[in-house]
Amino acid sequence: MQLLSWISNEHLYSSVERLLIIAEKSLKTSESQFNKNVLDPFSALFQISGFDISHEEWLIAEKTRQAQKSLQNHVGDFHQIILGKVDGWDNLETGQIMDLVHKDRKIIAEIKNKYNTVKGSDLSGLYQAMENLVGYKHSNFKDFTAYYVTIIPRKPERINVPFTPSDKEKGARFSTNEAIRLIDGASFYEIVTGDPDALFNLYKCLPKVIEDLTRKPMPVDTQKNLFQYFTSAYGTYPSSTNKEIG
Repeated sequence: MQLLSWISNEHLYSSVERLLIIAEKSLKTSESQFNKNVLDPFSALFQISGFDISHEEWLIAEKTRQAQKSLQNHVGDFHQIILGKVDGWDNLETGQIMDLVHKDRKIIAEIKNKYNTVKGSDLSGLYQAMENLVGYKHSNFKDFTAYYVTIIPRKPERINVPFTPSDKEKGARFSTNEAIRLIDGASFYEIVTGDPDALFNLYKCLPKVIEDLTRKPMPVDTQKNLFQYFTSAYGTYPSSTNKEIG
């Protein structure tokens, strides 16, 4: 059974499996490198005392935190890979100026996992790179629309507005250019797939995909709690308000 209408099960499962492998490697690396990293002994002391936890509990939490930090760097890549598998879209791979392109629709996009992934001081450089791509007459992307995609937005609401960060040299915001835009993940998934609930539907089917790959069932209560995190990040939309994961 096809889980999503806009991506094959083969591509979906391979993309999820890749991230699961990275997660497993991140935890193993955290454990093997733990004693090689310089730990903050003051932070450890006050966490154990202030949180009223044992050293063993702190140790598990600290190793998990380090692994989580490594994994989060790859979650944005997961979305880039997923979106790049949709018909007509090309994943430009790591190291290129932009992440995704649809040549026929004249769209390019830079994908970041969270609204604060890029430091404020670096946003002006991103804007200028986009401006050069869509405005320079000899650019391969002349007259395209460039999107800066934050998969997880600052607020649980949909946005698709001109991207106008501060110009750090002039101390003022860049002028509005309708072809250079800031957009949240749910809205961009809709642009790519045509499904207004594409991001929700992806999230909804992930527990099944993960269960199939790991052969480990995910408790229903866990899935419901995870769904609450999704709605906290994105709110609800008309066709998915009363849906549940599972």
